[in-house]
Amino acid sequence: MIAFDLQCANGHTFEGWFEDGKAYEEQNGKGLITCPVCNDTSVSKILSPFAIKKSFQPAGAIPADSPDVDQINSKIVDYVKKNFDDVGPEFTKEALKMHYGVIEPRNIRGVSSTEEEKILKKEGIQFFKFPIPAIPDSDS
Repeated sequence: MIAFDLQCANGHTFEGWFEDGKAYEEQNGKGLITCPVCNDTSVSKILSPFAIKKSFQPAGAIPADSPDVDQINSKIVDYVKKNFDDVGPEFTKEALKMHYGVIEPRNIRGVSSTEEEKILKKEGIQFFKFPIPAIPDSDS
């Protein structure tokens, strides 16, 4: 989905959501897009306001200088440690067994190579890579 800022011939601005740019062009060409204020069908795209950030930060990322980052990471590690079986380097084999019904599904964690990850993707197995520190087995 894509959102465009639109404006009718009478100057009213509004937002429209479309599957892609081609969908907007097709609907606008057929007169299917109307102004919600005056019902004018003479609609065009206008420039959207935007901002440029000084530094790159992935969407949804927590700023590194946030005082809660260590606490959040600790909670995630604790949750994974308590709720996921550590299968180590057998991750791919265990995931494939679960996928094909050889063993019962369960939460697992472990490691896999880039090649093994390609196999999992090819087989349609969803997995989540999360860079967490090694989780010791003891609570020391």
